[in-house]
Amino acid sequence: MSVITSVKGRIVFNSRGNKSIEIDVITDSRYMGRACAPSGASVGRHEAVSFAKNDPDLSLQIFNSNQDRFVGLEAKDPKAIFEVLKSIDNSETYQKIGGAVAYALSIAAADAASKSENIPLFKVLRPSGPYKFPFPIGNVLGGGSHAGPGTPDIQEILVCPLVADNMIDALELNFKVHREVGNILEGIDKKFTKGRGDEGAWAPNLNNDMAVSVVATAIDNLGFRLGKEMAIGIDFAASSLWDESSKSYRYDRQGISRSSEQQIQFVLELADKYKLLYMEDPVHEDDFQNMAKITKSANCLVVGDDMLVTNTERLLKAKAAGACSGAILKVNQAGSLHEAMNFSLEANTSGVKIITSHRSGESVDSHLAHIAIATSSVMIKTGILGGERIAKLNELVRLSEYGLIEGMAEVSNIYHE
Repeated sequence: MSVITSVKGRIVFNSRGNKSIEIDVITDSRYMGRACAPSGASVGRHEAVSFAKNDPDLSLQIFNSNQDRFVGLEAKDPKAIFEVLKSIDNSETYQKIGGAVAYALSIAAADAASKSENIPLFKVLRPSGPYKFPFPIGNVLGGGSHAGPGTPDIQEILVCPLVADNMIDALELNFKVHREVGNILEGIDKKFTKGRGDEGAWAPNLNNDMAVSVVATAIDNLGFRLGKEMAIGIDFAASSLWDESSKSYRYDRQGISRSSEQQIQFVLELADKYKLLYMEDPVHEDDFQNMAKITKSANCLVVGDDMLVTNTERLLKAKAAGACSGAILKVNQAGSLHEAMNFSLEANTSGVKIITSHRSGESVDSHLAHIAIATSSVMIKTGILGGERIAKLNELVRLSEYGLIEGMAEVSNIYHE
């Protein structure tokens, strides 16, 4: 047993310097778990809100006034914590207490349980295996909400080291591509300032087509073949491009506007030309019909993030429509760990591949590495560089020492010839 004996919350700051909530959970009066809630810049309309009335201090105040209600709960029972949270806040998106509280509390409790029972966190979340390492997908070049106005409209261009058979090799391959992308950018723009976005990706003054081409060139320069040793993924973050009034996708930084039909053609052409491993949010968050068309036509994984927001009901809606062969899992989109784990169970049952993801505003917590393993995620998104990004990746390296994880996840059934 790992019974919660006290909890404590505080205001801290995330990687963007914005306020966040961190919570300590003490079990058995001696074991402490701690978690800090992340936040996104590209936020789905249907996901949990971070704070009550957008006020971190108000959320913390509400939590402090209710903290005794969590004392006595079993720390490794996310459902028990979820039920108390919902007795305080019965809104669908945690508008009364804030999803940051739900996130930090539920993960801190599981963290405390892992220390109390002296087992890794992933075994608290899923007691039996088999366990596999997710492939790290590195965000090597980007723009959109994660970088300044001179950068591409496309939010993330990522790489996945298909040839890697262990975590050290996988990370080294991603870092090599990131460095080579930087070298190419310096050659293109002698005034390139080596600026990077929120997640460590290079943030150059390039249009979208050139940006994807640069990453493909970097892979080729290093002697890797697209779709063989290295693969590319693209997060279009299309909801941030969608203009409801004109019913079009506005690539304002490039001065281009695309209809829904043109957007579908654009993303499918990129998938074919660059042998994409996956594409994320290629259409806006409520366009299940066109997402289904892309899922049927694309020769790669078609992933919902803003469309699904780690919400089981939206996942079921996508399944019924034939949309999404992959799903981003972000615990703070759902709010609590219990809701995110339920989402992962439904995704795995439905054959939808999970990609566990960080947020652009992050902490140095490493829980995400364990969550990716516990949810049988095939990939993990943590950015590429920066202490808050490397913290998750280094934890994956450490986890190899337990001898409990049986190699890398299977990705050969994701990428199609």
